[in-house]
Amino acid sequence: MYRSNRISVVIPCHNEEEGIRAVLAQMPAMVDEVVVVDNASTDRTAAVARELGARVVYEGRKGYGRAYKTGFASARGDIIVTMDGDGTYPPDSIPLLLYVLVEEKLDFITARRWYSRSGQAKSPIRLLGNAILSGAMMCLFFKFIIDSQSGMWVFRRDVLRKIGPRSDSMALSEELKILAFTHRGLRCLEMPIYYGERIGTSKLNIWRDGFGNLFFLVRMRLVLGRRRRAAVVMPLPRPDEAAGDATVRASAQHTS
Repeated sequence: MYRSNRISVVIPCHNEEEGIRAVLAQMPAMVDEVVVVDNASTDRTAAVARELGARVVYEGRKGYGRAYKTGFASARGDIIVTMDGDGTYPPDSIPLLLYVLVEEKLDFITARRWYSRSGQAKSPIRLLGNAILSGAMMCLFFKFIIDSQSGMWVFRRDVLRKIGPRSDSMALSEELKILAFTHRGLRCLEMPIYYGERIGTSKLNIWRDGFGNLFFLVRMRLVLGRRRRAAVVMPLPRPDEAAGDATVRASAQHTS
């Protein structure tokens, strides 16, 4: 709980058994619940998460965006924090991000990966790819976001109802930022954070996901106006409905 706001942390995971162990061990006490979305893992990710007190939601349809949307629907908090299950986003950044969100009366914060605590540099190809994608977002949407591919966000729950994200892929990260930062009624900010060293094997396909995200930006530019005018926002289910759906999915998984 923070300033009378319930805090939910949503973490999508596909085979992150060791990473999720490290992440959950560092979770601040102010977090009311951690929702780990088991995105068809074949290791002990789900079991480890449960042992360490997280609520696990199963999502059998693979996809970064799909896993996040399932997690958002299950989260019960007033404020939602996201991060990966590989240790790259430090849980100890959460208190500062929450402080800024609440004290500055913001709606959405995206964390910019600024500097590695270990001093380890990112690979040149990843730095180049991020620069290209962030530059393309700036040119297409006129929003200065340095780290367009960051996966750590802090936002008020009702933001999801206002922007209605749709992507099932890695492009969800871009889509959330575009919709939030271009929404006239939302106050948004990009904040720098330290980032950690990855635990386990990366699931990112640099070329496929990179070009996929670039093409998504172009498509998003073409349809953004129509989406704004249509203003079709799918409401999130209530937490009790989401919990029921999660139980059905889990039962189906265990009986298959």
